[in-house]
Amino acid sequence: WSGSEVQATMREHDLTRVGEGVPTVVQIHDPNCPRCTALQRTARAAMSDFEDSELVFLVANINTQEGRAIANANGVGNVTLLLFDGDGRRRQILQGPSTTSALRSAFRSHVDALKGS
Repeated sequence: WSGSEVQATMREHDLTRVGEGVPTVVQIHDPNCPRCTALQRTARAAMSDFEDSELVFLVANINTQEGRAIANANGVGNVTLLLFDGDGRRRQILQGPSTTSALRSAFRSHVDALKGS
């Protein structure tokens, strides 16, 4: 891994970024779960249509204290995406694997709804 990939991964796991003014997608993730890894790959592909200033993608590893805390606080398990507004209020929960186009559409709807509110 290059230094920039390591930094990107660290930034992607920084859950303190929720509520910092930019809408956020948080994946509840178990790195040992094939369905979680598939969802992560699909979500990252869907995120390619968004600028960092428009929507942020974060990963909450349930094998860490921080990851378990956000999963527990939202009453969800792994293979789940939580969609937050820029103030850190959860607006939507997406369960299970999905297609890139379905996630792209859900993410776009989330961002557009927040612009209209």
